[in-house]
Amino acid sequence: MKHQVLVCGFLAATIIGAQGQVASHASANGTQPTTANASHATPGKMPDPQGTVPQVSDKPVARVNGVVLTDRDLLREMYAIFPYARQHNGFPRSQEPAIRQGALEMIIFEELVYQDAVRRNVTIPPQQIKQAEIEFQKTFVSPDQYKDFLKVEMHGNPELVRQKIRRSLLIEKVLQMDVGDKSAVSVDEARHYYDKHPARFQEPETFSMQTISILPPRSQDPSKLSAQQQKDIRKRADDALRQAKATKTYEEFGLLAEKISEDDYRVNMGIHKNVKADDLPPEVVKVMRGMKPGTVSDLIQVQGAYTIVRPNAHTPAQKLSFEKVKAPLQEELQKQKYEKLRSNLAKQLRAKAKIEVV
Repeated sequence: MKHQVLVCGFLAATIIGAQGQVASHASANGTQPTTANASHATPGKMPDPQGTVPQVSDKPVARVNGVVLTDRDLLREMYAIFPYARQHNGFPRSQEPAIRQGALEMIIFEELVYQDAVRRNVTIPPQQIKQAEIEFQKTFVSPDQYKDFLKVEMHGNPELVRQKIRRSLLIEKVLQMDVGDKSAVSVDEARHYYDKHPARFQEPETFSMQTISILPPRSQDPSKLSAQQQKDIRKRADDALRQAKATKTYEEFGLLAEKISEDDYRVNMGIHKNVKADDLPPEVVKVMRGMKPGTVSDLIQVQGAYTIVRPNAHTPAQKLSFEKVKAPLQEELQKQKYEKLRSNLAKQLRAKAKIEVV
C-alpha cells in the first residue's frame, strides 16, 4: 500500500543527496501556488550525467485542472518506482518508457487526490504537521545540513517544507478514508472465498525421496536396445540394488548414489525434495505408496532404465485448513480490494477533471 508510507517516503528520500531536489509546482499562469507539489519520494542527488538519466528543466509534463506538474515531479516519481537508477546511473533503456508512464500516471493521481482533499475541506491537525516536520529534521545528519537544505531547496523558507508535508498528509488521509478503511477484509469474507474456491487450497500428493538410477545410453532409444545391452543394464542394476539394500541410513544411501547412480540427482546424494506424484512415473508412485520412509525398494523398471528409491517422506493430497490460510488469504484479498477501490477512485477523479499531458 504505497500511500500508507507517503510522508515517510517524502521525509526519507528528500535528503538522499546532500542537497535533495524538491518538487516544483506552478499554476497555469506560471505563478507559484500556495501549496507546492510534494510527491512522497524525492530523487536527491542526480546520478552521473553519463548514465541514461532524463534531463530536468522544470518544463511542464502535465496540467491537472490548471496546476502544472513538471519534469522534476516526474523524475522524482520515476526514482520512487525504480530507486536502483541511482546506483546504476540511470534507468534501463528498455524499461524507461514504462517507468516514465507509470510515474506520470502516479503524479497526476496524487494531484487529483490532493485537489479533492482541498475541495472537501479535509484538514490535518497542526500538531501532526509539526510532529512530521520534527521527524523530517531528524533525518538530516546535523542542523547545519538542514539549514543548507532550507537555503538551497526551500529558498530559506521553512514554510515550504510544512506545505509539502501537509500536502502529503492530505493525500494519505484521503486515501485512507476512501480506500484503506474500505478495503478491510473480514474473517467471514475470507471464509466465503475459501469455501467458494476449494481447489485453490488443495495440496497435491508429494514425495521426498532419494534415488539410484541405472540408465541406458542417453543417445539411444530405450525401445531399440539389443538383448545384450538390456542384459548388461540389468546386471549393473542388480549390483546397484545389492549395494543399496546394504545401506542402513540416509547418509549411506546418499553416498552410494553419488558413487554409482547415473541420474542427475547423484550430485546431491540422490535427493528429490517434495516432488508431486503427478510429476513421477506411475510405476515409481505405485511402489512408494506401499513403502515406509527409510526403506529401500526393489528395482523399478521405467522403460529401459532401472531405479531404486528410498522414500524419506510421503504427504498425501490434502486440503489446507482455513486456519492455516486465513491470515495470508485476508491479506491477499485486502490488497485486491485496495487496488480495485484505488482504481475506481482514480477513474472518478479523472472523470471530473481537466487533464492535459504535455
